[in-house]
Amino acid sequence: MPSVHDNIILSYEVDLENERIRMRTRSYHSELLSDDTDILFSDVLAHSFDTPLQGSIIFDIDDVGLDCFISYNRELLEKGKGQGWPIIYETDEELETKLIEGKYLYFVITSSYGLSGWVLAKKVEIITKMRNEQDEE
Repeated sequence: MPSVHDNIILSYEVDLENERIRMRTRSYHSELLSDDTDILFSDVLAHSFDTPLQGSIIFDIDDVGLDCFISYNRELLEKGKGQGWPIIYETDEELETKLIEGKYLYFVITSSYGLSGWVLAKKVEIITKMRNEQDEE
């Protein structure tokens, strides 16, 4: 996956109907001084974002592994279980099995400043365009 280290988050859109999250970011590390990069999560089951601030800076996005999802999110899972969140399940083992069988990945977004969180999705794509390419569209 191409690096999005130090990209600034311009916006993000959560499309619940189509199970997608699009995060628009900008890098100032390129020779042209500004590449726009979309981070597109697809087949999203659940997500959680904390402290979204203007000028949020991504440190990294890592596929941490489903084995960490339950232990890292114990409190959220306990709160959401009675509401069928993120899915209906009885035990932690059943939840983990359903996520593995569904081929979900656990992406953790860490920040240098501002927004951090995670996304449970089947796929992530990094799409980079130089700003002058976007202006031609």
